Order: sequence, then C-alpha cells, then structure tokens
Amino acid sequence: MRPSPCHLTLVHPDHAAAVTDALWARLRQEAEAAYEAEPKLASLFFDSILNQPSFEAAVFHRVAARLKSDTISLPLIVQAFGKAAEDDGCLVEAAKADIAAVLDRDPACNRLIEPFLYFKGFHAIQAHRLNHWLWHNGERDFALYLQSRSSEVFQTDIHPAAKFGHGIFLDHATGLVVGETATIGDNVSLMHQVTLGGSGKNSGDRHPKVGNGVVIGAGAAILGNIEVGPHARVAAGSVVLKSVPAHATVAGVPAKVVRIVETDEPSRSMDQALSDLSYASFNYTI
Repeated sequence: MRPSPCHLTLVHPDHAAAVTDALWARLRQEAEAAYEAEPKLASLFFDSILNQPSFEAAVFHRVAARLKSDTISLPLIVQAFGKAAEDDGCLVEAAKADIAAVLDRDPACNRLIEPFLYFKGFHAIQAHRLNHWLWHNGERDFALYLQSRSSEVFQTDIHPAAKFGHGIFLDHATGLVVGETATIGDNVSLMHQVTLGGSGKNSGDRHPKVGNGVVIGAGAAILGNIEVGPHARVAAGSVVLKSVPAHATVAGVPAKVVRIVETDEPSRSMDQALSDLSYASFNYTI
C-alpha cells in the first residue's frame, strides 16, 4: 500500500543535493530573467519561486495556488504537502524527476520555468502524488476532494489510489483518465485523452499495469487488468484489450502488435505514430 523506496536511495547524498541545488538555481535564474522581461507578472514569479526557500516549497506553493478554493485554502494544501513530504521523501524526488522529464521530452519546452509555472500536466501529477499519500494515510475524503478539484482545474481524472512511478511526462493532460487499481512505471509518457480504465463492472484489481519506459499516444484506451510491457509503444487512437509485450508497438481497434524492436526507448523519443512500413503491414478492424 505504501510507495516503493525512492530511486535516489542508491545515490550518494552529496550528489543528490548537488542535483537539487543546480535545479533550484536554474529555476531561480529563469524566474529572474522572466521578471526582467515581463515585470507585469512580478507577483507570479516572486510568489511562486523567488520568495520561496527551496524547490519543494516552491512546488507545493505553486500547485496549492492552483488547487485552492473557498473550501480549502492555499496554506492548508501546502501544509498537507509538507506533511506528506516529511513522511515520504520520494514525493519530492519524484517531482524533480517529473520536471526533468518534461524538459527532456517536450520539444515545446525550453525552460524549467515553463512546466513549473504553466503546464497542467506537471501540476496534475504533483497533485496526484499528494492525493495518493492522503488516500493511504487516513484522509480519504480530503484526497477525494482534492482529486475532484484537480479534475476541475487540470482536466484529468486520476483516482487517488492509482500508483505512479518517477519521471512521468503528461503532455497536455486534458482528458487523462486513470482508474483506481492502475499502476504506471517509471519514465512513462502519456498524451492527452488517454484512458487507463476497466473493461466492465468487475470489482477488485481491474485496471492496466503500465511498465517502465512506455509511451501511450493521444486518445488511446487501455482497458482491463492487463499489462503493457516495458518500453512498449501504444499508437494514438488505439484500443488495447490484451497485454502488450515488452518493446512492442501496438495499434488499431482492437490493437495488434505491429513490430517489436528491443533497442527502442519510446517514452523518450515520443514517437506515438507508426512508420509507413508498419502501416502497410497492418489491417485495421472496427
């Protein structure tokens, strides 16, 4: 029920601290440059970054600023983030991996400040990480409220119980649906309108298990308690009803395997389409 040990437990503490310091320094430098270019947004840059004491405090404040409402104030959400991070150090390390993933994989992103301040995919994932901790620590109504609020603000519907790995890139975010018993591994990239859902009214473990390094194209639906193997690629618009082998590309309605290339790193290449050769060898069925 608890998150797995964070990946940086195998990294020397001095190195982890150096990475954090470099990330935070770059984010502050970008905020200073942005303020010089757009002084009318001064309150955004100062409140979100320049007046914050650390990367994690800044993340908590920025996400809370977007989730706050007449029911739950910004300080209460920040307090919940702090409590979760104190109990589970992986929450902060995951946020670092997530923002690095956006910069690495999104060709439209050139600065850390962009996902940090503006990208609802990054914000939705951090909100879910808090909701997941709340769900497993006796605050399920708070988790469900924030999940509902996150759905309203970020246009994603992620059950608080769903398990997310590190280095998740949620591109555009709009329309993402992730069911209660779904799991998503490390370094996974998901486009908009992706559904990780059930296949009917089955109870219990009923949602997909997505392995490390997978990319899932826009509009794809993966339904039922099935596995998507590591480094697999699900083409845009596909409907996946059976488990997908590792390193396979699947496409169609219903989806079928069209190739297996074990050297692929699809979550980083972000290729969610099929080559002409693959299209030529595949017959779609509706």
